[in-house]
Amino acid sequence: MKLTQKILPAFLLLFIFQGASAQLKYLHCGRLIDGAGDQVREKVTIIVDGKTIKEVRDGYAGAGEEVEVIDLTDKTVLPGLMDMHVHLEGESNPRSYLDRFRLNDADIALRATVYARRTLMAGFTTVRDLGGSGVNVSLRNAINQGYVEGPRIFTAEKAIGTTGGHADPTNGTRQGLMDYAGPEVGVINGPDEAWQAVRQRYQNGADLIKITATGGVLSLAKDGSNPQFTLEEASAIVKAAKDYGMTTAAHAHGPEGMKRAVLAGITSIEHGTMMTEEVMDLMIEKGTYFVPTISAGKFVAEKAKEEGYFPAIIVPKALAIGPQIQETFAKAYKKGVKIAFGTDCGVSPHGDNAREFVYMTEAGMPPAEAIRSATVTAAALLGISDQLGAIEAGKLADIIAVEDNPLENIETLLEVAFVMKEGKVYKE
Repeated sequence: MKLTQKILPAFLLLFIFQGASAQLKYLHCGRLIDGAGDQVREKVTIIVDGKTIKEVRDGYAGAGEEVEVIDLTDKTVLPGLMDMHVHLEGESNPRSYLDRFRLNDADIALRATVYARRTLMAGFTTVRDLGGSGVNVSLRNAINQGYVEGPRIFTAEKAIGTTGGHADPTNGTRQGLMDYAGPEVGVINGPDEAWQAVRQRYQNGADLIKITATGGVLSLAKDGSNPQFTLEEASAIVKAAKDYGMTTAAHAHGPEGMKRAVLAGITSIEHGTMMTEEVMDLMIEKGTYFVPTISAGKFVAEKAKEEGYFPAIIVPKALAIGPQIQETFAKAYKKGVKIAFGTDCGVSPHGDNAREFVYMTEAGMPPAEAIRSATVTAAALLGISDQLGAIEAGKLADIIAVEDNPLENIETLLEVAFVMKEGKVYKE
């Protein structure tokens, strides 16, 4: 008995020690863009312990047998990328407007798992899902619990709009099918209902709040740019969200709706198609982020030329608004507006997220700044700079690798060769 008592703790200690050591991974990186600066470091070792980065060391560190070595010596390594505007529940196709009458929540959820995995395999380890049916909350939870492979999701659950506005689910439906849409489904009229809608999103599990400050291109309504919230309504949304510790995002194409959202204290403007100098100056003053979604603009403009792809009411909006976003982005960047990376994938295909980098650099943003918009800037927008956005000791081990140096060849980001999220390798 005494011998057993002495030996058993030793076995336990050995087991615990080996278990802890087995979590260590040494990533030997040929080139490293750590997210903190413009420089490319060469021959670097990232030491990952469990879910976090333990150390970033110059040179290729030697490792014992209990350490897993991952050879990325012929790759460029970067922090996991972040897309601040996606819709993981669906993807544009000519049947989209009928699918909402045909598909059950289970159908939407199962398809969303495919889109989520595709996004992760493209190197995007964190996303903001800015509105769906509410299935996006369950998707986030399933990914967090390890049932589904996908990016880390911060979700708005369902967007908040006004009656007849861009997020009103009754648009385009016959009378009697849904006679009334109120705060419980994200449709508000007046500040009191704004508070109710935010509280409902909180109860439903949202991480942040999204409003549709103007009309939209893809809603079944005529105007894609008119203001759809009063300043009082927008201010109530922002105040309520702050009470619940949530940031806010505003879909906006027209300048008046944008201006009201910025004055109300919105965290980010999405799309920003017709943004004026006045709005840009106001955003700089208020510290408002701009999430451009050039990919969506180009996609809808292209598909609007295909007969039958979109309902007729959408076509003129897509042709008028879609082509403008890249030009607006160029002006906002030169003006000094804070840019956070976002694509609106779900409008454009999931997995093509990195094409936004190509469009951003075409418009004059240097590759290093475009990458920062999807790493350190995106992390700041989410309020998680202490956890993500750079490859530094103490941060979560979200790490990707590509073949070439993206500072010289931005298109290399279209083909991600290696993906790690929280220390787990998903693609190599």
